[in-house]
Amino acid sequence: MLKVLDTRYRDKLQRLLSVMLPIMATQMAIMGMAFFDASMSGQAGNSDLAGAAIGGNIWMPIQTGISGVLMAAMPMVANLYGAGEKEKITKVVRHGLALAVAFGLLVLICGAAFLPRFLDNMGLAPEVNRIALWYMAGMGLGVIPFFMITPLRSLVDTLGYTNLTMKIYLLALPINAFLNYVLIFGKLGMPRLGGVGAGVASGLTFCLLLAIYAWCITRLEPFKSYHILGWLNPRWQQLKEYLRIGIPMGVSIFMETSIFGVVALFVAKFGTDVIAAHQAALNFSSLVYMFPLSFSLALTIVVGVEYGAKNYQGAKDYVTIGLQTSIGIAGFYMLAEYLFLEPIAYIYTTSPQVAVLAQHFLLYAIFWQAGDAVAAPIQGILRGYKDVDATFWASMLAYWGICLPLGLYLDYSLDHGAYAYWQSLVIGVISSAVLLSWRLKRLLKRIG
Repeated sequence: MLKVLDTRYRDKLQRLLSVMLPIMATQMAIMGMAFFDASMSGQAGNSDLAGAAIGGNIWMPIQTGISGVLMAAMPMVANLYGAGEKEKITKVVRHGLALAVAFGLLVLICGAAFLPRFLDNMGLAPEVNRIALWYMAGMGLGVIPFFMITPLRSLVDTLGYTNLTMKIYLLALPINAFLNYVLIFGKLGMPRLGGVGAGVASGLTFCLLLAIYAWCITRLEPFKSYHILGWLNPRWQQLKEYLRIGIPMGVSIFMETSIFGVVALFVAKFGTDVIAAHQAALNFSSLVYMFPLSFSLALTIVVGVEYGAKNYQGAKDYVTIGLQTSIGIAGFYMLAEYLFLEPIAYIYTTSPQVAVLAQHFLLYAIFWQAGDAVAAPIQGILRGYKDVDATFWASMLAYWGICLPLGLYLDYSLDHGAYAYWQSLVIGVISSAVLLSWRLKRLLKRIG
């Protein structure tokens, strides 16, 4: 009996890793683009890094929140695929694409109407304000393509072709780096755009990614047989189901990621050096977050397929394996980060003052990464079970009910300065992990 269990464990671990590792490579490539934005902007100057940081922190909660809504395609397709109802998958993805276009247009309209005044009210240095505004304008070139990629990627990944997504993003990464180099520093006869060039490079890269996905979806099997890029007859029931799952997902992700954007706005009052150090530490922490996030996405797929097929024990096995592996890997990268704090900081800046501040922020980040190693995989597991309301409530309570009020108290009442918000983020992430663990335990007990 023990041998049978060992074999089952090993087979499921191999299956999980075969899905997760390409996702991780993909997520690292995505964050690699943000890394090039931050590091190259920082080499162009502190104002360029600060301006790109402000623009990026405004864009991050918008992109992740809306992408979270559109990611409803992943558990929906996984459940349909596991249940053998493949004919319904095409409708799900087409409705996702229609929503992506609508959301993209809404973002562009709101950005043009409100962004300049919003930046003016932040009290930024004039040069930082200018760079942030035009960074966002450059990013706007790829807003609609960026959102359209999400349902297409959900289809590709859920059908088991995460390695294809990995290849697409690994191809785009050096192209993005090249565009950053040319546009930020003014090479090959192009004007030197500084931090603005990072936004333009990202926008153009999103357009390229959509073109590649469209080619794969229409030319390669098994995707070609689904006829995804066809005419859509919108069905309210289908949209309702998509939004029923997607809105709690999107709002929970928005609340989780927007807290970092809000924190960046509060940190902005401490000056350009602090903004630059905050962004450097946050960018590297986001890069490290790709490990638990990859487990989250992979677990949504494998748990969703098993749950759709009504193989409840198989889904529970993936829960155990996924959490154990995520926590084990987290121990290694947290230790490595601690040992190399100084070299990491100098990747982003040539300023000793900024580097020292970044190292202090990174120390706090190591603590919250322990919480992420638990919270992120559980979020993916719950989404695989289509239990999306729990992630919404956990995120709202942990980040907006605990984290932000605590940060404001530590700053304005105890005078902890910029460190107040990093201290509160540690408490917020750990609170999220505790709440999600409690919810998962109740769910598994109910399913049996």
